[in-house]
Parts: sequence; C-alpha cells; structure tokens
Amino acid sequence: MRIGITYDLRADYLGKGYAEQEVAEFDGVETIDAIDDSLRLLGHTTERIGHVQNLARRLAAGERWDLVFNIAEGMHGFGREAQVPALLDAFAIPYTFSDPLVLSVALHKGFAKRLVAGFSVATPAFAVVHHENELQPLNLPWPVVAKPVAGGSSTGICKACNHYELAVACRKLLEQFRQPVLVETFLPGREFTIGLVGTGPKAQALGVMEIVLNGSAEPDLYSYANKQDYKRRVSYRLAEENIAQAASAIALRIWNGLGGRDAGRLDLRCDSCGNLNFLEINPLAGLHPVDSDLVILCRLLGISHGELIRMILSSAQERACVCASARTV
Repeated sequence: MRIGITYDLRADYLGKGYAEQEVAEFDGVETIDAIDDSLRLLGHTTERIGHVQNLARRLAAGERWDLVFNIAEGMHGFGREAQVPALLDAFAIPYTFSDPLVLSVALHKGFAKRLVAGFSVATPAFAVVHHENELQPLNLPWPVVAKPVAGGSSTGICKACNHYELAVACRKLLEQFRQPVLVETFLPGREFTIGLVGTGPKAQALGVMEIVLNGSAEPDLYSYANKQDYKRRVSYRLAEENIAQAASAIALRIWNGLGGRDAGRLDLRCDSCGNLNFLEINPLAGLHPVDSDLVILCRLLGISHGELIRMILSSAQERACVCASARTV
C-alpha cells in the first residue's frame, strides 16, 4: 500500500515559540523514523505528510493515499486529535486508530468519565471546573487531584489537600492551559496501565503493567516530571495474574463500549479497598520506540516496536479493505 504518515513534530512547534509542556504530547523525529522504517519493512511505500495543515494542502492539491498512519495530536480545541481523522473521513481515506468521535470524547476526561460510568465501571468522584467561582460548592472527599481536562502526558497534574491548595492549583491551571480543570478524588492504591490492540470482537488486552514510583519520584502521582525522568524515578512490572485479568476485563469493556480501534492504552487505579477505578483512556497512545508507556509494556511482554506497528496496521487494513470494496461496488 501507499501509506501517508501524519504527525505533529515537537521541534516544529518549539521553533515557533511554544513551551515544552505545550508540545509534550508531540513526537520527535525518532518516532516518525521508527514507524516509517517498520512500514517499509512490511513492504509498503510511505510518504511523510506531517500536521493537519500539510494534510489539507496536499488533499486540496489532489494527493491521495491507500491508508494514512495517523499519530497527529493537534494543537487547539477539544477536537484537536480528531482533526486529521475528520478530514480523512471527508475524503474516504482509511486511517489508523479511532474515529473523530472516540478521540474527542476520550480527550475530554470529564465526558469520558461520564460515559464510562454508564458501563458500570467505577471512577473517582469528580467535577469539571471552568471558573474559580465554581470551586466553593465542590464537595469531594479530600485529597483531590487536579489536571487540565483535555491535557496529555500528565501535564499540569497536581494534588491538593484542602480548598486553599485546590484554589491555587486551579487558578494556575486555568491560566496556563486555558481550558477547564478536572478535579477528582485522589485514590491511594496501585496504578496500572493496560495496552489494547484490535477493533470490536478482535480487540484484546495485550497486558497490564503496574506503575511503581521510586523513592526519588515526586510522590503519589505519575506526573509529567516523573514520566520525563522515568528511568530513575519509576519502575514498571507486569501485574500478577488475578489483578491483570480483572483490569483487562474492565479495559476491554470500556474499549469496546467507546468504540476504540486498532490500539490504545487505558489507566486504572485502586482505591483504599483495592477496587479498580477508571482514570482515563488514550486511544492515540504514544509510539516512541523506547519511552512511551505502551511500548514499555510491549517490551515487558517481549513484543518489539515493529511488531506493535504491524498489529496496528493489520487492524486498520481490515477497514481499508472494506472501504476499497465499497468503492468498487
């Protein structure tokens, strides 16, 4: 196949004056190289497209691809991750990963939690704060965690133990990230991330990885700083069988309930009684060949980066074949 690759390159935005945390989710060239190399080794022809503006220009010029391998995060709005898929849908070009609806719902952590609660999955008590004056009526058990409602890579996440700390945190987050703040009750238990591949009845949980903060880490939270320095601050291990089975079942219920496609990652954390609670879902998980959580989990399972790319592409190719068949009817 002739495969285009869409992405947001971190260096491009840093060169335009954006701050490091604003582009934390964007990719380095090593990620694009690794995906490109894997696709070529699978026998495909690749073309690097880049961000959504480049895609729009090339589509307007008449260019088309058999499939697009999309990892573009977008920059602005709650629908930023949906921009490339929506544009490709308009031109009936198949692509990897979830559709615009799933990506938009998953990005907004408040909407995602409301939907997941409908699947009979526990999630910490939460509220979405749009303005400082909404803080006073909040009645959540302390302590709480605050984070941008549509942020990624744990940017801005912090813990507050009283109203004063929460007010300071929310004021800072509202100003810095210019979006609402998700406030949820802090869960003191173990944290897990589940890797998922496949679509619909073919979806499966690859494995469950526990995230353990070392003594040198910022306490309590898998924060942006801890992720950036994970080799020193964080230990990763495969979860034991009983908790892995329970976490996998919950993750698949959510994945299929929301309509996730091809691959993604889902985070759960235990409350004080050891019950698994939903934190968030990432249907456009990072694919850095070394540092991304999904890739780290695959490494623990003995799955190479190239094999992960093959599984993602194989799932997406099934839709591409259906689209091609529909066009010829």
